[in-house]
Amino acid sequence: MSEADREWMASLMRPSSAISAGSFIVGVWMAFLTVVNITFGAYSSGRRVNWIDFLTNGDETNSVHEIAVSFPDDILFGILSSLLIAAGVMGMGSAREDGFRGWFSGLPRDRVFTSLFSTKDGLGRTFSSWMIVSGAAYYLVWSTLESTWVDPGVYSVMISFVMVGVGLNWVQDAKLDN
Repeated sequence: MSEADREWMASLMRPSSAISAGSFIVGVWMAFLTVVNITFGAYSSGRRVNWIDFLTNGDETNSVHEIAVSFPDDILFGILSSLLIAAGVMGMGSAREDGFRGWFSGLPRDRVFTSLFSTKDGLGRTFSSWMIVSGAAYYLVWSTLESTWVDPGVYSVMISFVMVGVGLNWVQDAKLDN
């Protein structure tokens, strides 16, 4: 294998900050859903999600809520969320010199967050940052008002807003690199 091939393979195996941040955020969201499912029921008012059937389109996607940990559903979903959080933390530690702590403490100074209140980095970045906030706020408000946290329609709207915002932020970052 040539030196160029080895370098290319090494770059594929190196963790990225973006994927690590995504893993951490999705893991925290899944942990939140696990807690909501155990305490209130995440499917709808008074109903809990049976995660394995829900994710595999099984026969029994929900059941009457009882405040208890459902084995294996809640346990496996909690473990999966913990693994994603750990992968995000470890990946960020490998991808950045200042590690996870540096990334997390630097979030309030990040261009995505500062552009929410200023157009200093351009109107495109401000718009894209507000798209992310709008999508997340829509999900949180709708889910709270309707007492359901796993509605595919709400996910579709939220993901559309968030991913367009993330994509437009990446476009702004690419303009800075050139």
